[in-house]
Amino acid sequence: MNTTIESNPLLDRLPKHLKQFIKPQDYSDYTPINQAVWRYVMRKNVDYLSKVAHSSYLEGLKKTGIEVDNIPSMYGMNRILTEIGWAAVAVDGFIPPNAFMEFQAYNVLVIASDIRQLEHIEYTPAPDIIHEGAGHAPIIANPEYAEYLRRFGEIGCKAISSHKDYQMYEAIRLLSILKEAEDTPQADIDAAEKAVEDLQNNMGELSEMAQIRNLHWWTVEYGLIGTIDNPKIYGAGLLSSIGESAWCMTDNVKKIPYDLSAANQSFDITKLQPQLYVTPDFAYLSLVLEEFANKMALRTGGLSGINKLIHSNALGTIELSTGIQISGVFTNVIEEEGKPVYIQTTGKTALSYREKELVGHGTAKHAEGFGSPIGKLKGINLAIEDMSPRDLSAYSITENQSVTLEFEGDIIVKGEIITGSRNLHGEIILISLKNCTVTHRETILFQPEWGNYDMAVGKKVVSAFSGPADVNSFNLISHVPTSKTIKAKHTAERDDLEVLYQTIRNIRETKDTETSLVPIFDKLRNNHPNDWLLAVEITELLKDRNEPQLLQEIMVYLDQLKEKRPEVAHLIIGGLDLIFDKEKA
Repeated sequence: MNTTIESNPLLDRLPKHLKQFIKPQDYSDYTPINQAVWRYVMRKNVDYLSKVAHSSYLEGLKKTGIEVDNIPSMYGMNRILTEIGWAAVAVDGFIPPNAFMEFQAYNVLVIASDIRQLEHIEYTPAPDIIHEGAGHAPIIANPEYAEYLRRFGEIGCKAISSHKDYQMYEAIRLLSILKEAEDTPQADIDAAEKAVEDLQNNMGELSEMAQIRNLHWWTVEYGLIGTIDNPKIYGAGLLSSIGESAWCMTDNVKKIPYDLSAANQSFDITKLQPQLYVTPDFAYLSLVLEEFANKMALRTGGLSGINKLIHSNALGTIELSTGIQISGVFTNVIEEEGKPVYIQTTGKTALSYREKELVGHGTAKHAEGFGSPIGKLKGINLAIEDMSPRDLSAYSITENQSVTLEFEGDIIVKGEIITGSRNLHGEIILISLKNCTVTHRETILFQPEWGNYDMAVGKKVVSAFSGPADVNSFNLISHVPTSKTIKAKHTAERDDLEVLYQTIRNIRETKDTETSLVPIFDKLRNNHPNDWLLAVEITELLKDRNEPQLLQEIMVYLDQLKEKRPEVAHLIIGGLDLIFDKEKA
């Protein structure tokens, strides 16, 4: 296994606030049982998915260099992903949706480096390297799908959340951790499930982030492609689940033509999905995504966009018609006849143009917030941004002039102009005034004692989106999840079993036909009577050995285990199917 560190130029481009989520993949953390779990799932998947997955899947396994016998090394994956224009990073379980999508926008695949326990070999609600490495990575080798994923990230990271979305993220993260961890008390799981259920039933109107998260779930995670009568799998959640990939192909799961309505269909990560959406091809995914983006505040702006930001109670940005961008936590908007006439942020605020902070207008300058009128001057059809130098002079909008600007909506700005800033098109985007008072009817919005007043210029809000315009304007390195993934416990019994798995792995990899398997099986049968996967792996080795008596003993052992543990009977049968023909299994 090649674990030489291989860099990828895409990773060097990542901003600091995304790098905070990256954790090193310590390959030595993977145990022999982990490797056996990976191998079993991959062998089953390649065998079954060759029949039901989109053709890009098997091709992608080859292109991305993902091996059936070994958990992938992040370094090795990066070396190969570079060739298809992508990179991969390891993270700790679920990360916030905005961050997850922003990684995608940079063509970086986020991979939870933990791996599911043997007890959850078919499915885990927690993201793991099987889901990410064996599910997401191969399918991005398809150029059309890879561009959809990148574009989805680019648009999705701008989606505005509600304050409940982050609560939902934390609740789902905790539930996935508890369900995957060993020996979690059922009462803790029940409480976590109830917390998720309560939030799901009380989300109110779905935010943009909740809607685009639904689209992500029904395409990237659980998507089908083709026709309703003969769909193929491309969603990573299905590709990485040996249980659900088979279940989804039955009539128990309703197949629905994919369209924009999927944005309003919520999901439960802890249950098998009752319905799935089928896209005719990958190009259609991008068409629906653009249809959704056209309804986002990112493209519509306006009063509704500002209100979405206020409701989110989080850092966001509005862009005015001149291109000036105001980033901060929006707390108030004054409206008139359905249009915003004044906006207000509270706390650190930055002004930018084309995603680059304006010199002298960072959070140090606007530490207490920012407010500005929006719209046209009252009784004048010409907006300030559209005025020629002669127009500006006629209305006394020039340096060192005292001016009273009365905007539509009864916003009055009165002061002495210091200077103005223009954009690349020559339009004024910012006017600074001293001795300035800003009022809305009887309410004082700004007074001279507060210092100079910077007024953004724009007749309308053309865009509103989550996050800052310039990522360097704010300290975004602050994410601390309330829960952490729980590692498998080390016990003497577990360590002994790991040694047996490693012994079998060594025998298989070195093609050793001399070492006796009898003592290994005896230890398994006597000390670990509930383990089934190692017995299947021993059976695989016996296929090429002439030891009929031992083979018979193991088959009897597995038959007894199927009766004793009916919940794993189909997994045992599935493993034997890979070794023998169906009749013998």
